[in-house]
Amino acid sequence: MAVNGKWNLVIKTPMGDQTGLLTLVQDGDTLTGDMTGASGAAPIENGKVEGDLLSWHAKVTSPMPITLEFSGKLDGDNLGGDVKLGAFGSSTFSGTAA
Repeated sequence: MAVNGKWNLVIKTPMGDQTGLLTLVQDGDTLTGDMTGASGAAPIENGKVEGDLLSWHAKVTSPMPITLEFSGKLDGDNLGGDVKLGAFGSSTFSGTAA
């Protein structure tokens, strides 16, 4: 599985699509990296890899403090899955190799 690298990220939110760059680094079953976008940068926390399944958290501070909780799957050059938006419910995300 080639999860290492940069991904063009799109998160569906109540405020419309939010785009950014996701950088992922896998070391065994641990996933680290960061997300950058219009609201700044956030490090990947609690990142895990189980086969082709990925999960991580990212704490963003703008436009308001919130912890995003991602769970998804790698399928070739595409990422996709669900993201919890704190008090704003759940949505989906997608990513393509940058």
